[in-house]
Amino acid sequence: MTSPNQPKTESKTVSLILGSGGARGLAHIGVIRWLEEHNYQINFISGSSMGALIGGVYATGKLNEFEKWFKKLSSTDILSLTDIAWDRSGLIKGDKLFSQLKSLIGSPDIEDLPIAFTAVATDIENEKEVWLQKGSLLQAIRASIALPMIFTPLHQNGLTLIDGGVLNPVPIAPTFNQTNDLTIAVNLGGKPQATEAQILTTSSEENEDSWLNNASELFDSLISRFRDKDQKTAPFNWDMYDISNKAFDSMQSSIARQKLAAYPPDIVLEIPRNACGMLEFTKIKEMIDLGYQTAENTLGSLEKSN
Repeated sequence: MTSPNQPKTESKTVSLILGSGGARGLAHIGVIRWLEEHNYQINFISGSSMGALIGGVYATGKLNEFEKWFKKLSSTDILSLTDIAWDRSGLIKGDKLFSQLKSLIGSPDIEDLPIAFTAVATDIENEKEVWLQKGSLLQAIRASIALPMIFTPLHQNGLTLIDGGVLNPVPIAPTFNQTNDLTIAVNLGGKPQATEAQILTTSSEENEDSWLNNASELFDSLISRFRDKDQKTAPFNWDMYDISNKAFDSMQSSIARQKLAAYPPDIVLEIPRNACGMLEFTKIKEMIDLGYQTAENTLGSLEKSN
């Protein structure tokens, strides 16, 4: 790794680490946009969970198409992409979502991508992180985003794979053999801030079209199908999932701090973990803008000081 305080005339090749954090991962799009506009060449991407999704789509050259498609989705559209899982290992299979993703980016193998790419998943039975660096890109992304309780695990090569953020929310280690000028990590578990980011969370709670305001009805329906018809059921309590997601956020933030302290990259871009809820995917514009502004505040300041 080289110092970020290099002359601007030197090549700015980048190993980019895209962290996990649910809907906050949409900020990765803004970071990538800033890097592109300022002549940074992304030669390697290591991504976990949402970072694997955004990074993988970017590596196929289809990020523009993905962004346009995602911005058109309403909360109802997002709910329509959920498909019921019947094996009790999660609520959503993800087949509908990945069918749409396949129509956008095709079905490339990782080793054929123009940008070197690693998706990080968790082998839950052996308690190990798994680096997915070859084979189906779609399968690698599917494994990396398998958020516990939400998506069902991916069973592949005798392994049960779930969300990469469980063990490594900021996957720095895959970049160690890279020879790029800079290693830039985007941490979605940054310190909470009482700024515009927090306003996003507050306003979303009041938005009648919020994904969260409709999600409890979906999950109530899904849960009822798992129970016997003659069993009395109470309405699904979204608070259970809200608490679960906050607990998962806290766990990821703690692990991320440890990883960043042990293996510091050249530059860390911090997205506050209260920027939006883990499942608030209707906040795509706000999160992209936040990612772009975060890159400008950190990387832009470094450029101006050189």
